[in-house]
Amino acid sequence: MADPTPFGLDPNMEDPETLRTNLLNSLDQIIEQNQSSFGWKQFLQAILVSLASLFDGQQTFISVYTDAIPTWHCSTTTTTSCTTNSNICDLADSDWSWDSTSSTTIISDWSLQCSSSFIRGLPASSYFLGGVIGGLLLGTLADSSLGRKKLLLISCVTMSLASFITIFSPNVWVYSAVRFISGVGRSSISTCVLVLLMEKVGKKWRPRVGIMQFFFFTLGFLSLPLIAYLNRANSWRALYLCTSIPAVLYCLLLQFFVSESPRWLFMNGRKEEAVAILLKSAGQNYPSELKLLLVSSHEVEVDSSNVSDHPYKSMKDLFAKRWAMKRTLTVMVLGFGIGMVYYGMPLGVGNLGFNIYLSVMFNALLEIPSYPITCIILERWSRKFSVLGFCLVSGICGIVCAVVGQKGVRIGLELASFFCSRTAWNLISMFTVELFPTCVRNSATSLLRQSNVLSAVFSSMLVSVGSSNEFLSYGVFGLAIFFSGFFVGFLPDTRGGMLCDTMDEQERKENMTLR
Repeated sequence: MADPTPFGLDPNMEDPETLRTNLLNSLDQIIEQNQSSFGWKQFLQAILVSLASLFDGQQTFISVYTDAIPTWHCSTTTTTSCTTNSNICDLADSDWSWDSTSSTTIISDWSLQCSSSFIRGLPASSYFLGGVIGGLLLGTLADSSLGRKKLLLISCVTMSLASFITIFSPNVWVYSAVRFISGVGRSSISTCVLVLLMEKVGKKWRPRVGIMQFFFFTLGFLSLPLIAYLNRANSWRALYLCTSIPAVLYCLLLQFFVSESPRWLFMNGRKEEAVAILLKSAGQNYPSELKLLLVSSHEVEVDSSNVSDHPYKSMKDLFAKRWAMKRTLTVMVLGFGIGMVYYGMPLGVGNLGFNIYLSVMFNALLEIPSYPITCIILERWSRKFSVLGFCLVSGICGIVCAVVGQKGVRIGLELASFFCSRTAWNLISMFTVELFPTCVRNSATSLLRQSNVLSAVFSSMLVSVGSSNEFLSYGVFGLAIFFSGFFVGFLPDTRGGMLCDTMDEQERKENMTLR
């Protein structure tokens, strides 16, 4: 005879506190069993969620082409000593011309070639600064009132519409302001995508599904050289048009076809919706267990300490407990150091004197092998020592890249440093999801992301300065990731562990581990 109370759920025999604990445990077990076989429904959901990262990747690195200094040539009618090695700012306007149309980039369109490095780097820095501020303002809403899906939708709509409006910018100041709004919009995309993907599956599929977010981000990054090359004779505005329209259309798919995280729904008292989503994805696999979970859940109220309408409660919880604060600050330091290389290297390839289309494409292509490597590491080896190793190698390559003079060697070192930083970022992102419970998971991941994006604000400025002093860009990038890697020693390893849902559950788990 089948067990009438699978997973130990029996509302008639258990007190409310015990039942509450067992409900959370049984939800975790059902997700583990339900997702042990990854079917086409789960795969389609993962694809639809991950597509948001594709458009995020495009907007993140689009300034490599739209904000670049175009190539130029001396006028054939000039009588001066103009050469390609001349300083363009020391020449008369009649002595030189752009190789392409004057509207190819914002530099040539608005005659910013002789402006300060601050002005030239302002749009990119504004975008990343918007990402930092937006993350702090919006990131916690995914843990409180909005949930993962709604915040992802709001972020995608804001980013895509702002990208479209960018087309109509009349000057660099308006352009920077709209890029700031776009940055605010995209601030929560990667965190919501990663958390939404990993909360829907069990530990077996967590690394494989979580890596899809990074893969689609790379597809967006990789699509830029092709789109930019096809539009090389057109205005920079065409590049924003080609990337913003598909992003707007994607928002419709997100609204109607993507489901919310059942973990978040259950933690926020929306038990019927959580079970309905699990039933829909499970088909006929575990209907009796899921229905019993729903029946049992009516016998107990959700712990009010874990449900709050206050948008910043989850942020407060991250710093209220010593263990949570230590983890939060540690992952933020790691995110900042890794981001200095991850964003700085691609943004600064123009300073290496290499073909800008090929160099960006090589950086994007190098991200692809980092994904299977990440999956293998997460399934077989320690998270801590893997992050440390990749940070140290990336830092050494970045520092050496800043001091060697041979162009081919420098490109190779830049690619090696970028590859290691990409892999380190994959690892620390998925590591962070496992370090924190459901009630604060998106907020913690958002803080990691914001520290990472904050580094992009500084790295984009350093790239402008690095055109005259390369150690102030690549050398600083290498030092930042090298020393930040040692902070991973403050984190516990989470390999093979289950995701927790509440702060108390996470704390009990850590205390049991220490014993």
